[in-house]
Amino acid sequence: MSGSNTATEVANVIPDRIKSRLEQSLKSWESLLMLVAIAIFIANSFASPYFLNAWNLSDATFNFTEKAYIAFALALLIIAGEIDLSVAAIIALASTAMGAAVQAGAGTPVLVLVGLGTGLLCGAFNGLLVTRLGLPSIVATIGTMSLFRGISYIILGDQAYRGYPADFAFFGQGYVFWVISFEFVLFVLLAIVYSILLHKTNFGRAVYAIGNNPTGALFSGIRVARVKFILFLLTGLMAGVAAICLTSRLGSTRPSIATGWELEIVTMVVLGGVNILGGSGTLPGVVIAAFVMGLVTFGLGLLNVPGIVMSIVIGALLIGVIALPRLWSKWKHR
Repeated sequence: MSGSNTATEVANVIPDRIKSRLEQSLKSWESLLMLVAIAIFIANSFASPYFLNAWNLSDATFNFTEKAYIAFALALLIIAGEIDLSVAAIIALASTAMGAAVQAGAGTPVLVLVGLGTGLLCGAFNGLLVTRLGLPSIVATIGTMSLFRGISYIILGDQAYRGYPADFAFFGQGYVFWVISFEFVLFVLLAIVYSILLHKTNFGRAVYAIGNNPTGALFSGIRVARVKFILFLLTGLMAGVAAICLTSRLGSTRPSIATGWELEIVTMVVLGGVNILGGSGTLPGVVIAAFVMGLVTFGLGLLNVPGIVMSIVIGALLIGVIALPRLWSKWKHR
C-alpha cells in the first residue's frame, strides 16, 4: 500500500516540476525576445513585399552574423564583470594587417592566420592591461580603441587595400548550401560552442562566479586573472574572425571599417539579457538578440531609412534595455 502511495506522489511531483519549469521559461527574457523577433518579422513582411524573398532573408543575416561572433565572446567577458570597447578597432587593425599581407603577395591561408593572429595579439594586450597592470577594462579598452584604429589610419591614411585573392571571398560571400551562407553556418556553430562553454563547463561556472563575487571566487580557488585573460583573448580572436569575414565580404580594407560597431555589439549583448554589471546572462538570449537587431536594421534598410536614424534606434535601444529593468523594479518597490 505504501509503495502505491509513493508511486502516486512521484507521479504528481514530476508534472508539477515540468509545469514549473515551463512557466519559468515562458516568463523568461529569452521568451519575450522571441516574441519581439516574431513581431518584427511579421511587421517587416507587411512593410516590404521583398522581405520574404529567400535571398533577401539570407542577405539579412549579414546584418548581424559578424557582430554576433564578437557578441558571443563579449557576453562572457561582461558576465565576468569586464568589458572590451576596442573590438571594432581590432577589426580595423586586423583587416589592415591582412591588406598589408596581400600587398606582400600572401595567399588566403596566410591571410586567415594574419587576421586571427592580430585579433589574438590585440586581445592579449587588452588582457595584460587589465589583469597585470590592474587598469579598469573600460578605461584600458577605450585607450586601445583609439590606439588600434589610429595605427590603421597611420598605415593607410585615406587609401585602401584591394586585390584580395578570389578564394578569400568565400568567407564573406560564399554559400554552403542554396541560400545558406558560410557566415550563417559559422554563426550557428559558434553559438553552440559558446553556449556549451558558458552553460555546461567548469569554465562557464567560473565566469559566473567571478562576475558575482570576484573576491569570493579567488578565495574559492578560481584563478580570476587567468580566466579574465582568456576571455580577453577570446574576444580578440572573435574580432579577428569578424575581420576576416567582413574584409572578405567588402573586398577591400579601409581604416574606417566597422566604425561604430562597438555600440551595436554591446547593445546586442545587453539586449540578450546579459547584466552590464556582470554576474548574469545567457548565450541563447544573445543569439535571439542578434536576430532581433538584424531584423530591425534590415527592415529599416528595406524602407530606405537613413543610416543616422538606424544609429538613433540602436542608441535608444541600448538606453532602454539598461533603464527599463531598473524603472520596473523601482515601480514594483513603490
